[in-house]
Amino acid sequence: MGRGDLTDAEWKRLRPFLPVSIGCCGRWRDRRRVIDGILHRVRTGVQWRDLPERFGPCKTVYARHRLWSADGTWERPPPAG
Repeated sequence: MGRGDLTDAEWKRLRPFLPVSIGCCGRWRDRRRVIDGILHRVRTGVQWRDLPERFGPCKTVYARHRLWSADGTWERPPPAG
């Protein structure tokens, strides 16, 4: 886990609110790693193609961010508690 990545407690609260794979595009990569990549990009302003390799392929992180932006995932109310 890198500096700024989700803690286990944050991930546990967030995970139930994320969409899961619908099986049409193959197996989804680790959602936690993808979210850490999205958060890294938002915090640092780095170009998608310059994301560190530890977040997985930059195209995957970018595509998931676009998908979750389009389907309203980021607009949902935060988990209570």
